[in-house]
Amino acid sequence: MAKQTRHHHKKRNYALPMPGASPGLVHIDESSLTPIINIYTYKADDYKVETLTNLSLLKAKISDTNLNYWVEIKGFKSVELFHILSKDFEVSKLVLEDITRTYQRPKFEEYKHYNFAISRMLFLDSHQNLTNEQLSFILTKNILFTFQQSYEDCLAPIKQRLEIGQGNIRIGGSSYLMYALMDIIVDEYFSVLSNWGDQLDEIENKLFDKPNKTIMFDTQVIKRNLITLRRIAWPERDKMNDILRTDNHLIDEATKMYIRDAYDHCIQIIDMVESMKEISASIIDMYLSIISNRMNEIMKVLTIISSIFIPLTFIAGIYGMNFSRVDPISGKILPQNMPELYQANGYLYTMLVMGAIAVAQIIYFWRKGWFK
Repeated sequence: MAKQTRHHHKKRNYALPMPGASPGLVHIDESSLTPIINIYTYKADDYKVETLTNLSLLKAKISDTNLNYWVEIKGFKSVELFHILSKDFEVSKLVLEDITRTYQRPKFEEYKHYNFAISRMLFLDSHQNLTNEQLSFILTKNILFTFQQSYEDCLAPIKQRLEIGQGNIRIGGSSYLMYALMDIIVDEYFSVLSNWGDQLDEIENKLFDKPNKTIMFDTQVIKRNLITLRRIAWPERDKMNDILRTDNHLIDEATKMYIRDAYDHCIQIIDMVESMKEISASIIDMYLSIISNRMNEIMKVLTIISSIFIPLTFIAGIYGMNFSRVDPISGKILPQNMPELYQANGYLYTMLVMGAIAVAQIIYFWRKGWFK
């Protein structure tokens, strides 16, 4: 059974550039993490992992053109790192800015010696809150750089495939590795949507069994997250389409066949998001309708009770005025006053009349179907 969504939205604050600031400025946030650089060296029959401790050795470590490299960089708290990328690998400062400004939309850009791409990783944390992180790619002939702001390890399945040499991961080249990483990110969207689908099913069951105000809160959280996913899925689809249509020599034709499959997955995700948005909206509308109907039923019961007691209150009000028919001092009969005030058994007769009126009203309302 899926865990229920918490009733708060996890908001991520991004440091935006000042209006009019010069483009191409690398932004290193105060909360940035110290970079951890793992170099995965591989070919068809070889695989090795090394953690780089000296940034100045980065270029020398990945200089063999007969091998493929994946340079995984986690954490941005190093001016030297971006200086090396700019100087030794001729990475544009505009690209470095997009890497460090981690609010970018998915995209694919072609440069002279490399390609640049951005994906957004979505996953649910332990509290079922949606986490949205940027993963940036720089693709050269035999090197793939990936950049991630946090230490979260969302790419473990790809690392396992590299280690055991499963499928085309070692022989497909750097462009295939980039596809594999993008594909696992897109596949995670399905997992997130599946979790939300289970939650919506539980919410629907609760809606019919015992509706309460948490239904609207939980559904609204899911609906807001669906909007976030939709804002990511559309440009992700466009990015895949740009990769499919490019003639860039860094993207192998064999890889494009797999990219086409990832493109289809993006379309499926968009369709699922739209369907679940409609479901979540209908759940909220149904909840409000149920609450409105319940309020109408309550008002109906109160109206019936009020209708029964109105004539009884009228009778009690009349005989509560106590206008005596006989003056107690002079014994004089006062005209147009209550002749029943000193009637024997008057209280009993009045109660019987009031009871008969109430019973008659109940029978009338029952025949009208007001008690159904």
